[in-house]
Amino acid sequence: MAEETQSIEAALGRAVQAYQGAVDDFDREMARLLGVNETDLRCLELLLSADRATPGELGSRLGLTTGSVTAMIDRLEKRGHLTRTPHPTDRRSTLVQVTPAFRERASALIEPFLRDSATEVFARYTAAQLALVADFLDFSRGIQERHTERLRAVPAPKRGGKAGPAPA
Repeated sequence: MAEETQSIEAALGRAVQAYQGAVDDFDREMARLLGVNETDLRCLELLLSADRATPGELGSRLGLTTGSVTAMIDRLEKRGHLTRTPHPTDRRSTLVQVTPAFRERASALIEPFLRDSATEVFARYTAAQLALVADFLDFSRGIQERHTERLRAVPAPKRGGKAGPAPA
């Protein structure tokens, strides 16, 4: 029984790692076609799903400093991918959202993937199986996010220096 569990764990680990690699590859190609870097792409993905956000919210989600977020927003606004508007209740803040042209361009690139995924996945798995997969992904995402925050708390090594010990 323990041998079977280890085999399943190993197979699941390989499958998750391969899936994550495929997602990374897809994201790199999306970034290339949209003319942005991968951090900019992640920002745009967040805005596509949230509709709009403050620079502070984006910085928090992306683990970026205030200056880095400002430079990223400036860059994406210059490319015509997003716009800034005054925050309706906080005069000191702005809201950032993707432009309709960017939303249309991104949709045109990702729509074939979404269509094929829905068709092929729903044809292969039952609703109960998909509910289990969704639960697994949600649960695993929480673990991933927790450990991403842990890594963000570790100081980066100085350039050209050696990395110190990892935190416990």
